[in-house]
Amino acid sequence: MTDPMTQAGPTDLQRMARMIERHVCHDGFNDTALDALSLVASHCHRQREPIVYEPGLIFIVQGEKTGFIDDRVIRYGAGHYLVQAIPLPFECETGGSAEAPLLGAALRIAPELLAELAGAVSPTESRRGAARVEDTLPMAAVTLDGAIGNALERLLACLEDPSAARALGQARIREVIFAALRGPQGHLLRQLLQSQGVYARIGGAIELLRAEYASPLSVPALAARAHMSVSSFHAHFKQLTRISPLQYQKRIRLLKARDLLVQNAANVSGAASAVGYQSASQFSREYKRYFGVAPTHDHGLGVDSADESLAS
Repeated sequence: MTDPMTQAGPTDLQRMARMIERHVCHDGFNDTALDALSLVASHCHRQREPIVYEPGLIFIVQGEKTGFIDDRVIRYGAGHYLVQAIPLPFECETGGSAEAPLLGAALRIAPELLAELAGAVSPTESRRGAARVEDTLPMAAVTLDGAIGNALERLLACLEDPSAARALGQARIREVIFAALRGPQGHLLRQLLQSQGVYARIGGAIELLRAEYASPLSVPALAARAHMSVSSFHAHFKQLTRISPLQYQKRIRLLKARDLLVQNAANVSGAASAVGYQSASQFSREYKRYFGVAPTHDHGLGVDSADESLAS
């Protein structure tokens, strides 16, 4: 039986780009009338830089992005979306220009909504296991077509009319997430709900690391929380994130510190202390190694930190 949700016409990227461009005020992430939905823009090329996304979907309708996770390269340009299943620090290069800016949308996924919608989707409609290691990793690019492309266009259309946004916005968000669950990477979203599975247990440890990034790291405590041995926890953590728990904490600390510095919320020593560093000189060395510039370079810039608005 043919799915009626796929019967609408082909995804119109140019029309969606025009919708998005009408509602962006600045480069980076722009809030909308719908709390879960942000619009993305970049009118210049941004070199490869460290970022982290919250769990959700990142849609690109114009321009391109390239993500780098150690030896993995993930390209998601116009007509693709990124499935981000757990908060994962990575490096991203953004392709855009004043004449042809990058334009897209980011949809954060509430766990309770994901659980409700997943319950309505047959497990056979989402791939539950994958033959390749890459298919089990918590980030993947997917072609934006069929049901999800049409659902995204209807969601963006709500922004054209405040009354429609209030009346239909939440239903349109549900439609997009439902289509993603039925898509080729729906199994990544499903794994977030497997509370007893390794994937979700590592995800729980990551949530704790992000909430208490300034506290001393105890891998045995994290492993115990995940109901794993230390060796098993460390191996599974690195398999999913491509970095160790210590490296993960360090990257989150540095990203948080950059936010403080850019927004002039702290000086260098204050930022170092706020994110858990005991030594300002060690902080400065690691900051420069990670971002390529000294922390004093970023202090007080007061600019949009582009992709990190999904990081908090």
